Amino acid sequence: MLVLLPPSETKAAGGTGPALDLEALSFAELNPVRRKLADALVDLAADVLASLAALGLSERQQDEVTRNAQLWSSPTTPALRRYTGVLYDALGAASFRRAELARAQRRLAVTSALFGLVRATDPIPAYRLSGGSSLPAFGTLGALWRPVLEPQLGAVDELVVDLRSGTYVALARIPGAVTVRVVTEDATGRRKIVSHHNKAYKGKLAAVLATSRSEPSTVDAVARVAARAGFVVERTGERELELVTGA
Repeated sequence: MLVLLPPSETKAAGGTGPALDLEALSFAELNPVRRKLADALVDLAADVLASLAALGLSERQQDEVTRNAQLWSSPTTPALRRYTGVLYDALGAASFRRAELARAQRRLAVTSALFGLVRATDPIPAYRLSGGSSLPAFGTLGALWRPVLEPQLGAVDELVVDLRSGTYVALARIPGAVTVRVVTEDATGRRKIVSHHNKAYKGKLAAVLATSRSEPSTVDAVARVAARAGFVVERTGERELELVTGA
């Protein structure tokens, strides 16, 4: 099973790994696009105002441009440590026991506007690039990534549980993936999509799936693993699940 996560806007600083080496990353077929984007970000960083505009940043976020300028020289750290924020806090990888961490490292992958797709242990630097960004040299990232990322994900020979946000779903479709929608249910039984706590619930679900001793291979098996962990999960389509929370 591959549990596919979105990245985060926020990234942990620093690292103890060597500078970025694309050959050290998984999914080597993505390296040509990775190199083009990394070089483009470094070049763009020479013009701070243009970088801020392209990346949708304010003047107070110029340190993010500095990160991009240093992409090829700054230290790296495993992707599971690099990404931070609500979903990754809820995932709680730092609290995994050794066996749980080993399973999580094997099962978790992160979509990335810069790297396309990385495994949990892939060493990456801090950077700033969002899935919805448009770089002057390339235009929309979806148009750049889809031709190479969709075949890569389509070739994954295991069940894919897709927990990505809409912005990153747009970078590559995965027709056979299991998708999860987080909804609330009020006293009348009416449901609506969760927005505010969506990332937290998906992070908690990812933790359960990533560390489970069982290896789900069907949508029903995924639902059973989630249910054993206390989630209320219902199958709503051939490969669709709803995670139901209280109002």
